[in-house]
Amino acid sequence: MMSEAQPARRAFAALVALPDDAIDLAQASLLIAREEYPGLEVGRYLSRLDEMAAELRQRLRGGEVATSRIAHLNRLLFEEMGFRGNRDEYYDPRNSFLNDVLDRRIGIPISLSTIYLEVGRRVGVPLAGVAFPGHFLVRYVGRDVSEEVLIDPFNRGTMLTVDECRRRLEEMYEGAVAFRPEFLRRARNKEILERMLNNLKAIYQGQRDFHRALRVQELLLCVSPASAREIRDRGLIRFRLALLAQAADDLDAYLEAAPDAPDAAEIRERVQELRRLSPRMN
Repeated sequence: MMSEAQPARRAFAALVALPDDAIDLAQASLLIAREEYPGLEVGRYLSRLDEMAAELRQRLRGGEVATSRIAHLNRLLFEEMGFRGNRDEYYDPRNSFLNDVLDRRIGIPISLSTIYLEVGRRVGVPLAGVAFPGHFLVRYVGRDVSEEVLIDPFNRGTMLTVDECRRRLEEMYEGAVAFRPEFLRRARNKEILERMLNNLKAIYQGQRDFHRALRVQELLLCVSPASAREIRDRGLIRFRLALLAQAADDLDAYLEAAPDAPDAAEIRERVQELRRLSPRMN
């Protein structure tokens, strides 16, 4: 349940309830950050993206080919403003908060790609996110190119071919994940937001910071309120926080929605144990 103390979450829920193309990716990303920084001024950071785009607009004369547009964007973001990938502290949560990335000019593939997409969108450069396994990318989607143009904002806007992406996948997963063309399809805004949130959830769970993990899980349920998996995961996090009755309710709801899930027997046992324990916790 959302209380009056959670205006950012209510605003996020309202935004992601819109049709996907109507979702403002930067605004939604900043509303995620407001869970961590309640006083964050979303408008100030949106204005900063506007200013970056205004600077880029002055350099584009119109009619540039794709590689020229990408070169101008790369020069502004990486050469002049100094945005870069955070290789040394990759799992620092600040890499996932758009305000921190804009302030510190350092991030991970998905947060740097979000800035790349949002600055490009503001000046009419046709770009889309690509939820490539293990490393988020950007693709140029204009009609003025005859083959795929893929861009890696984590590596200073390096342009990649499909074969290079295939080789990267082989190196990252040592052959365990076979390349499929759909890995390079356009990611919808909700997919991008879910990936951001899942990154944060994994970080917080790895740190055993279940209070923050629960806040992130509530945001995931704003994006996919009917997802049985997300309801289950909230129940498991609530269990970690000794919110036993709430955890049991979530896990019951999961079993009702997915009675034949592979983990259904395990979850049923967990619910029975929670129902036995929860009266003692009241």
